[in-house]
Amino acid sequence: MALVIRMRQQGASNCQHFRIVVTEVRAPRDGRYVEKLGWYNPFGATGSNCVLNIDRFQHWINHGAQASDRVLSLVNTLSPDVIKQMTAKKQAKREKARVQRKKK
Repeated sequence: MALVIRMRQQGASNCQHFRIVVTEVRAPRDGRYVEKLGWYNPFGATGSNCVLNIDRFQHWINHGAQASDRVLSLVNTLSPDVIKQMTAKKQAKREKARVQRKKK
């Protein structure tokens, strides 16, 4: 089961707000989800328009969930340290693979 962290649309079409959820890749945008991680209100005040449970976000990323581009940009504004850790982990994995290729 492939999981993705993305935004689920809530509210009326002229006053949208979003839930940030973990869901299966093949599930529809507004369909069933596994867990709610937070919410985002694009029309809210700048300081209080987004809430995200960073601990649960990291938990799902560590278990193989992929985050959408928009969710990654929201996480970057809320907690840039998480994004730095993710990129450092990817770079370490690439470096390890590169060393393994050179050994062969």
